[in-house]
Amino acid sequence: MWKIIRNCLLVLLLILLSAGGWLAYEANSFLTTSPEKEPGKDVYIDILPGSTLPKIAALLQDKGVITDAFRFRLLARYKKMDTGLKAGRFLFRTDWLPEKALETLVLGKPVLTRITIPEGLTYWQTAKILADAGFAPYDDLMKVLRDPEFLAHYGIPFANAEGFLMPDTYLLKTPGEETKNDPRQAWKVCGRLVDNFWQKMQACWPDGKKPGTADLKKYVILASIVEKETAVPAERARVAGVYANRLEKGMLLQADPTVIYGKGEAFDGNLTRAMLNDDNNAYNTYRKAGLPPGPICSFGLSAMKAAVVPEKHGFIYFVAVTDGGEHYFSKTLSEHNAAVRRYLQNRKKKQ
Repeated sequence: MWKIIRNCLLVLLLILLSAGGWLAYEANSFLTTSPEKEPGKDVYIDILPGSTLPKIAALLQDKGVITDAFRFRLLARYKKMDTGLKAGRFLFRTDWLPEKALETLVLGKPVLTRITIPEGLTYWQTAKILADAGFAPYDDLMKVLRDPEFLAHYGIPFANAEGFLMPDTYLLKTPGEETKNDPRQAWKVCGRLVDNFWQKMQACWPDGKKPGTADLKKYVILASIVEKETAVPAERARVAGVYANRLEKGMLLQADPTVIYGKGEAFDGNLTRAMLNDDNNAYNTYRKAGLPPGPICSFGLSAMKAAVVPEKHGFIYFVAVTDGGEHYFSKTLSEHNAAVRRYLQNRKKKQ
C-alpha cells in the first residue's frame, strides 16, 4: 500500500515539476519575445480615460504591440503596475518587449494628452483646466488670453478671449519640462482652442459667410447667455428669441448669469438682491441696457445657432419649471409672475 502511495506521489511531483517548468518556459518566452524582430514599426495608440487593464491589454494585442493580452495582464499584476495607467496617445513599437510597453503605460509620458473642455466655462476656468493638466502655467495662460496681440492675431474683438475657447475634447501635444514654462507654449495651446472655434462655427454663419464685427459680437454674446440660461438644447432657440424680443422692445435683459459673470472669480455661488442692484457691475443686465460688454462663457454649436437664428415668437419672460430642467415661457408679466410662484412652490416642496 505504501509503495503505491509513494509512486502516486512521485508521479504527482513529476507532473507539478513538468507544469512548473512549462509555465516558466512560457513566461520566459513571453517576456523575451517581441511581436516583431528589429526593426519594428511605430504604433500610436489612444488610451481613453477610465480604460481598464483588460481593455488596454486587448487593444495592445490587437495593434501588434504585445503577443498575449492575458499574460500581459499577469505581468502587470505581478509587477504591481496594474493601476495608475495613464490616458492619452502613446507611441509604442512592435519590436519592444512586454515590460517596455508596460513601463510606457505607467511611467512614460503620452505624446499627446486627451483633455476635455466642457461647455459653459469662463476663460479663467478653462485656463485652470489647461494648467492643471500641465500644458502651461496658469499665469501664462491668463496673460495670453488677455494679450492684445493674441486677440488681434485670432480675430477676437473683445478685451479677452472669453467665448472663443471652443468646448471640445482635444488631443494636445504633451509639453516636456523644457517647453512647459516657455511663454510660447501658452499661446500655442490657447491658439489651438480658438482655431477650433473658427472652424466649428463656420456651420453657424448665415450663408456660410463670417459675419462682420458688429454681428459677430452680438452673436457671441447672446450665444454665451443662452448657454448659461438653459441646459436643454431644444429650448435654446426659444431662449434666444426671448432676448431678441427684449432687445427689440428696449427692455432690460435681466439675465442672472451676466450679473454672476461680472462678479468674476469672487462670486461665491449666492446671487443677492444687492448684486442685482449694483450699478458698478458692467455686466449687470438688470441695471444696464442692451447686451453686456462681452460674452460670459464658452458655448457649443447649438447655442450659437440659436443666437444666429432665434425662434420667432411673442415670449418675453421665462422661468425654470424645476432647477436645471425645462422652462416656462410667458408673453405677459402676470403670466410670468404666476409661473414664478409655481416654481417657488415646487422648489419648496422638494426641500
